Amino acid sequence: MSEILNKLSGQGVAIWLDDISRERLRTGNLEQLIREKNVVGVTSNPTIFANALSKGDAYDSQLHDLAVRGVDVGEAVRAITTYDIRWAADVLRPVYDASGGVDGRVSLEVDPRLARDGEKTVAEARALWWMVDRPNLFIKIPATLEGLPAITQALSEGISVNVTLIFSLERYRAVMDAWLAGLEAAQAKGLNLATIESVASFFVSRVDTEIDKRLDKLGKPELKGKAGVANARLAYAAFEDVMNSERWQRLREAGARPQRPLWASTGVKNPEYSDTLYVDQLVAPGTVNTMPEKTLDATADHANVTGDTVRPFYEQAWNTMAALKDAGVDYDDVVKVLEDEGVEKFEASWNELLESVTKNLVP
Repeated sequence: MSEILNKLSGQGVAIWLDDISRERLRTGNLEQLIREKNVVGVTSNPTIFANALSKGDAYDSQLHDLAVRGVDVGEAVRAITTYDIRWAADVLRPVYDASGGVDGRVSLEVDPRLARDGEKTVAEARALWWMVDRPNLFIKIPATLEGLPAITQALSEGISVNVTLIFSLERYRAVMDAWLAGLEAAQAKGLNLATIESVASFFVSRVDTEIDKRLDKLGKPELKGKAGVANARLAYAAFEDVMNSERWQRLREAGARPQRPLWASTGVKNPEYSDTLYVDQLVAPGTVNTMPEKTLDATADHANVTGDTVRPFYEQAWNTMAALKDAGVDYDDVVKVLEDEGVEKFEASWNELLESVTKNLVP
């Protein structure tokens, strides 16, 4: 195992892989990453599945059987994705058991075309939860305004949720409120709160990508590459506020566990930045960092893990955000654009996945 990865895990950061494929599963690669690179969870999204299906022959046999049965494309996609998720959940089950149900998790996203429809999102979450039928599953629900009630409802029914596509601090606070409301409703129903897990996926690199473009136009290059980390650090400050609230303490005493902040989109988009920037600068206890394999390998090789790099830098983060505002960066517009683009990108990937499956549904 990498000494650096051991050090990162020792700082309270759960290392998750932001990728899944049938090929990775059947070759034993995921098991290898668990053994050798401290991987304790897996996240997926429509783009990841679209990429997986476009490579190799790992899905050919199942696609043939689905075609022979005359399954429609929507159900075929569910069958293909839930197959992989179940397999990954079984591979990670020992991690789940060893961590008392905290890690060893695998995330599956609802159809992103439902991101603006809360009622359909809940229905889809229930269906996926039933189809996968593994206790270490997370259902990913986008943090759109319409998704917030769906998050509460799913949690209230005992469905563990990975809240995805969070960009703004205001929306993150709303996500935590939705999470607390879901736990309170579950408690009122007599459910065991210790079995209901959640993470909140706060996106990082995409914030820098969007704000850096604006800084170039504003002639303020000295502020580039700072917004993503500052925004995430302030998200952790908001998380700490909730952890210190009486509302949370009541739920904790009833057996609930924290909704961990998860750093998503941690692959560096700008080659001028360190390839471990969003690992080195976001080390804090009780967090998850979900990494593409390229970032995981870079982290294992040369990340600079020096201890907590979040809590000692709150003032610096506020100063960075203030400087961005003074430079003319409209934060509210940035996060709106990012959310809209995030939903659109996942919809496009989902449609690509549907098209790929449709082409292959030939007996």
